[in-house]
Amino acid sequence: MTLMENTSEVTEFILAGLTDALELQVPLFLLFTVIHFTTLVGNLGMIALIALDSRLHVPMYFLLGNLSLVDCLYASAVSPKLTKGLLTGDKTMSYNACAAQMFFFAAFATAESFLLASMAYDRYAAVCRPLHYASTMTAATCTLLVSGSYASGLLQSSLHVAFTFRLSFCHSNVVNHFFCDIPPLLALSCSDIHANETVLFLLAAFNVLFTLMVILNSYLFIFVTILRMSSTEGRQKAFSTCASHLTAVSIFYGPVIFMYLQPSSSHSMDTDKIASVFYTMVIPMLNPVVYSLRNKEVKSAFQKATRKAKSSLGLI
Repeated sequence: MTLMENTSEVTEFILAGLTDALELQVPLFLLFTVIHFTTLVGNLGMIALIALDSRLHVPMYFLLGNLSLVDCLYASAVSPKLTKGLLTGDKTMSYNACAAQMFFFAAFATAESFLLASMAYDRYAAVCRPLHYASTMTAATCTLLVSGSYASGLLQSSLHVAFTFRLSFCHSNVVNHFFCDIPPLLALSCSDIHANETVLFLLAAFNVLFTLMVILNSYLFIFVTILRMSSTEGRQKAFSTCASHLTAVSIFYGPVIFMYLQPSSSHSMDTDKIASVFYTMVIPMLNPVVYSLRNKEVKSAFQKATRKAKSSLGLI
């Protein structure tokens, strides 16, 4: 039995995809395959570095490892189906598969926003309260921050799926998108979607406003503390520890705000698809690059791992 067999005349969805141009199918397949492969290699490599190098067994990298895990998971909720559709032309999805894709994507994308807020709090504790850092960012605190991030994602994604798949889809089964996202599914429904739009807006607004408030407040205190430092070297070190996180925050929140905090009447699906490509595939690929290029400890751990690998293979 499909998820909504009793309330819908539609038994499966057809994803419209990014484009109908046949000449673009193979190039896009190759592009997105490379992006997804790079995402997996980069993020799983970051997780491996953090796990293997004892110097990185600190709260900052514990949170970063979970951010890399979330990036892998929510990118993998979307990319395989998209690339399969580009290669084979099969763009159909059952109700259950569509619901599952929405659930996992929403869960891990939401968890990412809370992890970014947790990382901002960690940077605040490190820069503004260095003498109390060890007692503030304990193992229990880190576990609570991470488990709370995942719990928030799972709870909110459950609400989104429950509210979306209680609707009737009786006009069309063609989703004008390349994955089962909430706005294009609401556009297909012949039910009253006012409650859905309200839930979507309120949850998205809560996520963005709450997590951004934590991030902005943390960095306000951080910048005040840095400006009070008399040592130029101390200022540079403090800035360097925050630069990667600020970059990750800036590239994550723009597309999310654009997608989920605008009125439904303002949605342009073609524009939304472009924004969606950015936050479903490009951002998860960029995060490990951002943290590896701007972080001396990660670079050092990578060089150490490379030397050890070469030594074990007898290359040096």
